Amino acid sequence: MPRSKGFTLCHFFLLLWGFVGGDAPGREVWCVAKNNAEDAALQAAVEWACGAGGTDCGAIQGGGPCFDPSSVQNTASYAFNDYFRKHAVTEENCNFDNNAAITSLNPSYGNCKLPSRYIGLPIPVQKYYAFNVLSINLVS
Repeated sequence: MPRSKGFTLCHFFLLLWGFVGGDAPGREVWCVAKNNAEDAALQAAVEWACGAGGTDCGAIQGGGPCFDPSSVQNTASYAFNDYFRKHAVTEENCNFDNNAAITSLNPSYGNCKLPSRYIGLPIPVQKYYAFNVLSINLVS
């Protein structure tokens, strides 16, 4: 019977992922609103984050550097990110009823600078591209 060498194409892609900007240790990450989230769901999540969630929402209020009444997406991203920064770096703390995702792409815009979290352990990070991963056992 053929014996597996223990190295799969999946392992190769995961190794490659770490070298090309995957979830390697020592990354800056942000929690942002998903592009496909409904405005009403984002607004409800912002209200929770700025209320019971304890987020500091001063920057997204009138006169603040991140005040953008034309974009619920930007407003939500600021609130979600502030909440995320104040809690443990987990997917649960960047979920908001599946309306948010962790990203390694800086979402700051104009005068609005969203501070990042620095992670030392791999956690899933939302990417704007994906690899198809195949698992192929090499046999001798």
